[in-house]
Amino acid sequence: MTEPSKVIHVRNVGHEISENDLLQLFQPFGVITKLVMLRAKNQALIQMQDVPSAVNALQFFANVQPSIRGRNVYVQFSSHQELTTADQNAQGRGDEPNRILLVTIHHMLYPITVEVLHQVFFPHGFVEKIVTFQKSAGFQALIQYQTRQCAISARTALQGRNIYDGCCQLDIQFSNLDELQVNYNNERSRDFTNPSLPSEPKGRPSQQPGYGDAGGMYALQASGAGPVGFPQMANAAAVAAAFGGGLPPGVSGTNDRCTVLVSNLNPDRIDEDKLFNLFSIYGNIARIKLLRNKPDHALVQMGDGFQAELAVHFLKGAMLFGKRLEVNFSKHPNITQGADTHEYANSNLNRFNRNAAKNYRYCCSPTKMIHISSLSQEVTEEEIVNLLEEHGPIINTKLFEMNGKKQALIMFDTEEQATEALVCKHASSLSGSIIRISFSQLQSI
Repeated sequence: MTEPSKVIHVRNVGHEISENDLLQLFQPFGVITKLVMLRAKNQALIQMQDVPSAVNALQFFANVQPSIRGRNVYVQFSSHQELTTADQNAQGRGDEPNRILLVTIHHMLYPITVEVLHQVFFPHGFVEKIVTFQKSAGFQALIQYQTRQCAISARTALQGRNIYDGCCQLDIQFSNLDELQVNYNNERSRDFTNPSLPSEPKGRPSQQPGYGDAGGMYALQASGAGPVGFPQMANAAAVAAAFGGGLPPGVSGTNDRCTVLVSNLNPDRIDEDKLFNLFSIYGNIARIKLLRNKPDHALVQMGDGFQAELAVHFLKGAMLFGKRLEVNFSKHPNITQGADTHEYANSNLNRFNRNAAKNYRYCCSPTKMIHISSLSQEVTEEEIVNLLEEHGPIINTKLFEMNGKKQALIMFDTEEQATEALVCKHASSLSGSIIRISFSQLQSI
């Protein structure tokens, strides 16, 4: 048997296990002075403050099988009596604390931008610079903090966490770089200490990406400014959390008109529930009224002025049932109750009653790809295709599982076909479950 040591060797440490998970497992036995993750070997080395602490831990785990996130891990004394700098650098990229973090995103179902990363990392300290890039390991980013302590805090808190529910998992290591070089402030890199940097090399026109094109690239406020306040919105905190202190290009956040006028509808195919399915992507719906004297017109009353502005911004000009929609603010502040009015204020299908910040992040113009959630565990790809194929040719499908829940991505040939599928089949029953459909901002499956 290996001689007792204050260094504990942990095996079967899967990629889903974070440093924080290991700290929580061993902290009851004493102070942990060093922790090295050997990701390539699925192992870890933990140094306790003294040998008795390590002995207590191993005596306890001799009778109780240690398990993290459903995975059994195996512990023994290390052959090392003390972790050296060489040991800490054994994982290739050093585990030596540094103010620059190397971040790899696993299971990236949604686009990750500089703004999203800034929103995730800035609560742990002032972020000076961010650079993103694509490598064989996947999408990666370098995050430079003002101090090393901020980077240590961020890594401890965020390692192994998901940016979005069930996806975009953070794998964080310390970089061995001393300083990041940022030449341009755009969607791929940002120097928050120098907001005057150009967005592109001289002579190249600057492409301002739209929200629907890039999956949520928002212009941040000037460096150092706090999140923008939206006092007229009841859900201002959710808006600020979703958009990281900025807003989608073209959205002011100052509109206070809640009612939207929709025209050029196809009166033979539209009804209130289909309009609800479409407009509820951008906010809660209070009432909808089809205008009987103008069969191709309808009024939609949203939860607040900001939600109404999102609907106007993202749906203006969208194609539905062979018609190009006209979407504008109405002169009516609200819709009067009556026989022709459908009430939705108390509908449990309103999406923004729960997880409002997450739903705001999903807002975009109609795309060719839809995302389906709340699926039955027994549902098959064939059943999903059979439900949706009447709306147009399906180019590609992907059925997958996240956190034990089945979800699907379906790509149509056109945005109009995807929009039709969403308005007709959102909240319909499939294999005993009421499914939820949104537009996906992914470009391909």
